[in-house]
Amino acid sequence: MRPGMNRQSAAPLKKGEFKKNIGKLVAFMRPYYIPILVSLVFTVGATLLSIFAPQILSDLVNVITASFGGSPIDMNELERFAVILIVFYVSNALCTFVSSFIMTTISQSMCRSLRTQISGKINRVPLRYFDAHPYGDTLSRVTNDVDTIGNSMQQAVSMVVQSVCMLIGVLIAMFVTCWQLALTVLIIVPFMAVLLLVIMKFSQPQFRKQQDELAVLNGKVEENYSGQLVIKAFNAEKRTGADFERTNRRLRKSTLLSQALSGIMQPAMTFISYFAYAAVCVVAGLMIATPESGVTYGTLSAFLLYINLFQSPLSQIAQAANVLQSAAAASGRVFDFLEEEELSDESGKARQLTDGVRGEVEFRHVRFGYSEDRIIIPDFSAKIRPGWKVAIVGPTGAGKTTMVNLLMRFYEVNSGDILIDGVSVKDMPREEVHDLFGMVLQDTWMFEGTLRENIAYSKQVSDEQLKAACDAAGITHYISTQPGGLDYYVENGDEISGGQKQLITIARAMVENAPMLILDEATSNVDTRTEELIQTAMDNLTRGRTSFVIAHRLSTIKNANLILVMNQGNIVEQGTHDELIAKNGFYAQLYNSQFAGE
Repeated sequence: MRPGMNRQSAAPLKKGEFKKNIGKLVAFMRPYYIPILVSLVFTVGATLLSIFAPQILSDLVNVITASFGGSPIDMNELERFAVILIVFYVSNALCTFVSSFIMTTISQSMCRSLRTQISGKINRVPLRYFDAHPYGDTLSRVTNDVDTIGNSMQQAVSMVVQSVCMLIGVLIAMFVTCWQLALTVLIIVPFMAVLLLVIMKFSQPQFRKQQDELAVLNGKVEENYSGQLVIKAFNAEKRTGADFERTNRRLRKSTLLSQALSGIMQPAMTFISYFAYAAVCVVAGLMIATPESGVTYGTLSAFLLYINLFQSPLSQIAQAANVLQSAAAASGRVFDFLEEEELSDESGKARQLTDGVRGEVEFRHVRFGYSEDRIIIPDFSAKIRPGWKVAIVGPTGAGKTTMVNLLMRFYEVNSGDILIDGVSVKDMPREEVHDLFGMVLQDTWMFEGTLRENIAYSKQVSDEQLKAACDAAGITHYISTQPGGLDYYVENGDEISGGQKQLITIARAMVENAPMLILDEATSNVDTRTEELIQTAMDNLTRGRTSFVIAHRLSTIKNANLILVMNQGNIVEQGTHDELIAKNGFYAQLYNSQFAGE
């Protein structure tokens, strides 16, 4: 992760972003509108049952209180209302369960779809994106942000619809039952509404900041995990621990602030609702004392339930507001990534080199920079004949790796052109350019699976072809010492030495059998004996193929047909090893500095 990048992402939601982000989320939910509608039908059904239940309870209480005057309780009526009430509550529970199950299924389907789209997007964005964004930030969008969206939708959609239906239904029921008591309850509404709006205004930016700080923390965890060797070697445990703790404190602060602000809602609204209970009891008591008012103990019982039902959706709306703020922050980060500029669509481009590849490569006045104000290759020209072994050498930052990245079309040149067998790589589909090259990198990559799967990778090859590749790479003996041979299962590759990994990577390149090769510093991190084995394997690999070798150990490229000496993005010298030594120029200085004292 690049220094200074973490803090740039921790920005609160700007004005209007909440509406925009929720709008994008609603649009994304379009394929799920029908099942959402079905879920909402069950939600409305459960709500209506909850609204009518207090009326049944009121009738039940009136049957009981009618006996206070000395008359016997009508057991038939009591039993009838009790059975109806039980049916109402059981039906309510069933409707709630079905609605919840449907919404859970929808939310998980949405999460799966979002993760699939993000995974596909990662493969379509240019490498420039990864140069500018830390790993932990992208990881957080795939995991934390998508989970937040899923959980939020699972809760908020049903919650909002249920709450709105409940509010409207309870208001109607209260006014039908007793308009005086209904007006008493409505006194609390303005206070709750104002409280809700004020808290949302102050807590919304904090939810976005919380999500961003979580992404930064993920990046720190990944950094510390993957960099343990360096951290221990430099005794940097305290420094990295302190750095992590600072990030952790920022996350704690933003989380506490957002949750503290949102946490005020529930107790404050509950406190206000207590006044409604008291006010209704006082007014109802006065009206019960006046028989002509028509208010009974059953009416009071129903209204106490209605107050609870009325307060509950207000609390749910407050809770849904918190959930939607988290969803807005998370969806903003997810959709920002999904809307990133992609590599241009080249599906309409036809393959150019259909009659075999000779391997002639030409760089014509290539100019490139990661940005217009950061040009690192001002003017590069070279012509490589078919079958040549081309070594690119130079100090760190000279532009060596950048050159092969341009050759592979991982980046596009600012100006100039690169041609393969006389055809511009711009006119070729990227897939065709990638198929032209096999790669052996310094940072060897192995995935979880068998050695067979790691060597064959995506190719369908026979055991004979695998054996031939392993023999040529000099890895057969190592494989024979492993339990199961080619079927030996590799978990993370830590149990395999760096040299053996590079030999396995060379075998993979042999199986790939591409017409040209890129060998990126493939012997710079191994001992001399292993270097000799790798060098022999590389000689077998490069035989008859145009090859580009980037190496700091100049002893490995003495037999190169052409050595390009780079410094600050320019080719300062070119020729064979003997020619460059004879010139006693920049290459000779590099070579002599490496072998001084030998």
